[in-house]
Amino acid sequence: MNRKFYFGLSTTQIIMFSFFLAILAGSLLLALPVSSADGEAVPYIDALFTATTSICVTGLVTVPTYSTWSIFGQLVILVLIQIGGLGVVTVLSGLLIGLHRRIGIGDRILLQDAFNLNSMSGIVKFVRRVLIGTFVVEGVGALLYMTVFIPEFGGRGIWISIFNSVSAFCNAGMDIISEDSLCAYVSNPLINLVTCLLIILGGIGYIVWWDVLGAVRNFRKQKWRAFKGMTLHSKIAIFTTCVLIFAGAAAFFVLEYHNPLTIKDYSLPDKLMASLFQSVTTRTAGFATIPQQNLTNASSVISVLLMFIGGSPVGTAGGVKTVTIAVLFVFAFAAIGNKEDAVLFHRRIPPQAVSKAVAVVSMSFLILFASTVLLAVFADGNVIDILYETASATATVGLTRNLTPTLNLWGKLIIIVTMYLGRVGPISLVIAFHTRKENKNMIKNPTEEISVG
Repeated sequence: MNRKFYFGLSTTQIIMFSFFLAILAGSLLLALPVSSADGEAVPYIDALFTATTSICVTGLVTVPTYSTWSIFGQLVILVLIQIGGLGVVTVLSGLLIGLHRRIGIGDRILLQDAFNLNSMSGIVKFVRRVLIGTFVVEGVGALLYMTVFIPEFGGRGIWISIFNSVSAFCNAGMDIISEDSLCAYVSNPLINLVTCLLIILGGIGYIVWWDVLGAVRNFRKQKWRAFKGMTLHSKIAIFTTCVLIFAGAAAFFVLEYHNPLTIKDYSLPDKLMASLFQSVTTRTAGFATIPQQNLTNASSVISVLLMFIGGSPVGTAGGVKTVTIAVLFVFAFAAIGNKEDAVLFHRRIPPQAVSKAVAVVSMSFLILFASTVLLAVFADGNVIDILYETASATATVGLTRNLTPTLNLWGKLIIIVTMYLGRVGPISLVIAFHTRKENKNMIKNPTEEISVG
């Protein structure tokens, strides 16, 4: 089925153009003098960079967010982050729902492709639940933040709490506290816990939300069988997320334990908390409680890997996604074991899911490789700093080893394009594969065996 409507544009093209137009509109607003803290217009390239990093919920910044932008500018950034986290199509559909306007078949198809769902059934209800769930979680996060930020910053702490909550849930990683992200709160349990929970809840995916809530409701009747009855998608997402978070935390704890520039002088509880936070934030969140440029090379490589994987599908996180990586691993081990089917949790993985996983990882790796080579040409930095930067941009993370503020014009343009492609490229590729096309040509080319590996 060729899904084309709205001036002949396909759903994939509409989604890509919607992000582009949102970036353009945001950059024009941020380029206004009223958006600047000192009343003088910020250079357009920095306004464009900030709009892109906000819409793409990345978090890399060329100018400090807390000191460069006025309250109006920060409000524009916050709105862009919220739109980017939920998706432009979702926000527009939410406005139509709020105005009690009818959601037509074309809009439903667009929403289905935007969320990469297999059916349009109940799509309006799904969007309504996504919006309500998002605002409830962000509201609770903001209230918890206020218990720390209001005593410290007074009335401004309310705005900081709201901004941080939305940024954390949308996995944007931008804050308006200082240039050092959350490094000042490395020993604060509440800030660490709330931020980690917001990151995980935003990145785990809405499908998992409803699945877990359904299992909890059925727990009284079915006991632990209620959780066994969850969908395969949710089981994979939860299992892979837990493995990556705790394995990453253990790796950072061991590799940074004796590093005097990071956690060596911390107490044991603070070392564990900082290690866990580093593991969680690399899931495309972008906040930092320890300076990224001070990490050992081994920790930096692990961070790059975790950033590349990212969060889970149908959420606010970026990266190639946990389910994608799990499918590839299972398929690879099935091939090694000469097994016909790839099986997870006693369920066979459909071949088309494997094809999508290969396509998404290949596209993301291509973007990462190309941007790394280009940035190496134009940026003044070592290889690990450049790779860290491009991996962060490709997976829309926002962590940097202090390379972003030093980028020249070409470096900024490269990262802008990388962030955009990282946000819409793999998603659009999945949508393109998801679109069913009738095969009118029944004649196929002959098959011939080749040697692989």
